Amino acid sequence: MDSANNKYLLAAAMCCFAVAFAHFGCIVFGGDWYRFFGAGEQMARMAEEGLWYPTIITAVIVLVLLVWGLYGLSGAGAIKRLPLTKLALIVITSIFLLRGVSFVGLMPMFPENSLTFWLISSGICLFIGGLFAVGTWQQWSVLGDKNA
Repeated sequence: MDSANNKYLLAAAMCCFAVAFAHFGCIVFGGDWYRFFGAGEQMARMAEEGLWYPTIITAVIVLVLLVWGLYGLSGAGAIKRLPLTKLALIVITSIFLLRGVSFVGLMPMFPENSLTFWLISSGICLFIGGLFAVGTWQQWSVLGDKNA
């Protein structure tokens, strides 16, 4: 399947890159960005104090999202096939969808995050997970076992 035919994986990849960019903005611009995106006052204060924790956690999220975006492009055929593309797309889809529906159970673990944060971020995860799910389903026969 030509990459132009799988707009879902291309859109999922672009969403991953956009979300990675927003997270990177938190690292660069600090506490105000953490607050704006609803990460909690504690994360914002730690960022303002120059503590490493918010930067490390956010950098890991940025890297994961960038890799996931690359797998989306790979699955769509827009870039060279990456190792284990089929498996990666299934795992990425599952993680996004699981994160989107499990926020109620996660909320007590992060009490400083606002309800708005949880609702918006969960909606975004469900949306991106849906893009990955449909795009992966479209590509299933193209990926085949040799690329699993």
